[in-house]
Amino acid sequence: MITRFITEVSTVFNPFVKPGRTCRVFLAHLPANARQTMKINTKVLARDCPDASFLKLKFKDGKEMELDTEKLSVKDVMEEVDRHSRVLKRQADLSGN
Repeated sequence: MITRFITEVSTVFNPFVKPGRTCRVFLAHLPANARQTMKINTKVLARDCPDASFLKLKFKDGKEMELDTEKLSVKDVMEEVDRHSRVLKRQADLSGN
């Protein structure tokens, strides 16, 4: 997963239910130095909280992506992030940065 272009990650999830797994695994795939390169906000919900899980990302180009982890799997989330990151990487390569 290309994380170089992510500037902020915000997530709300309940670790005790199945849809919370997507957020947990996505956070586990971030590199060890992620807190130095991006802002990470997490909110862990209580066991009986009915609120839905979600993942919100901001990229260097200003695009904000809010992903519904109730409906998407970890693989789907990573594909969406990589798709936009590859576009940004291509732009950076073409501009010579």
